[in-house]
Amino acid sequence: MKKLLIFLFFLSFTNLYATEIKLDKIIDGLNKPWSLSFINKEKIIFTEKPGKLYTFNLQDKKISEIKHNLSLLEVGQGGLLDVLYDNEQIYISYSEDRGNWKTSTSVAKGKFNHKKIEFKNIFRSEPPIDSGYHFGSRLVKKNKHLYITAGERGKGMIAQDATKHPGSIIRINLDGSIPNDNPKFKDKKKWLPEIFQIGVRNPQGIALSPFDKKIYITNHGPRGGDWFGATNYGENYGWKILGWGGTNYSGSKIGPKWKDGFTKAIKYWVPSIAVSAMVIYEGKEFKEWNGNALITSLKDQSLRKIKFKNNEFINEEIIFKGNIGRIRDIKIQQETGEIYMLSDKGELWRMYK
Repeated sequence: MKKLLIFLFFLSFTNLYATEIKLDKIIDGLNKPWSLSFINKEKIIFTEKPGKLYTFNLQDKKISEIKHNLSLLEVGQGGLLDVLYDNEQIYISYSEDRGNWKTSTSVAKGKFNHKKIEFKNIFRSEPPIDSGYHFGSRLVKKNKHLYITAGERGKGMIAQDATKHPGSIIRINLDGSIPNDNPKFKDKKKWLPEIFQIGVRNPQGIALSPFDKKIYITNHGPRGGDWFGATNYGENYGWKILGWGGTNYSGSKIGPKWKDGFTKAIKYWVPSIAVSAMVIYEGKEFKEWNGNALITSLKDQSLRKIKFKNNEFINEEIIFKGNIGRIRDIKIQQETGEIYMLSDKGELWRMYK
């Protein structure tokens, strides 16, 4: 087992002090791991992007495959993506094979079983698109609702077309039915009924704060313009009218960083760090971080702590950078407050003091 010790140095008015962070590599050799979820304090469930689903016992280190019936197509950034365990139910997002190389960000639900899970779709992003880009595909539960991030699949202004799902935040009931208080049924008559917010590009992080009960997301910009912000009922983050500080890959300008009438993010990154998964920390292990956002990145290979309040950015600290590679997912073990992360190198890491 590989162990790393990292000392974090913080300036507190006049005193410089250090916090020791320990990183243990628990598993390696995984094939493109994408997401993990805790079943209990000893067991996790995790996905590999090519299509396999596993459980892993943290005590005896046993990995077991779970068979499933999902029809997915691993193309580009697509595959078997986010997984969420909740009260014996498994919610899973994936790039569904819709035929003729077209795929959609789809979400299915099934009852947990150690051997095989029979999933049934509860959401399917329409229309299906021939693209390997920007699935988004993160999931979070809040009360009786499931929130889903649906990327714009590389199609830009589709994120401003609320008659189509790509480029939006989706809100459905846990059985896949549609809440009768979604924006469609109030003041957004032309929106699809599942849409909660529009104007996102590729949101690969989502988390519910146990403190203010709001949902927060992270979103990839193009060349620059990654951001962290809140989900807000019926609002618009502005892609591709806004560029969030980034440019097209050709170098051409997109639009302003922000302007009135659009949702303003809490924190922007220019240049891009390739922001990925996130949590709002609550736990005993790093209790001094309670209420802060912990945000991972791919290109920058960093774990960052964002302190914020009332949608206003306060400060940012880099916890570590480059130690475990591109970080794909992050979760908190609720009983201990220890932090678990998946890296694109095929590894599962535990962070603790």
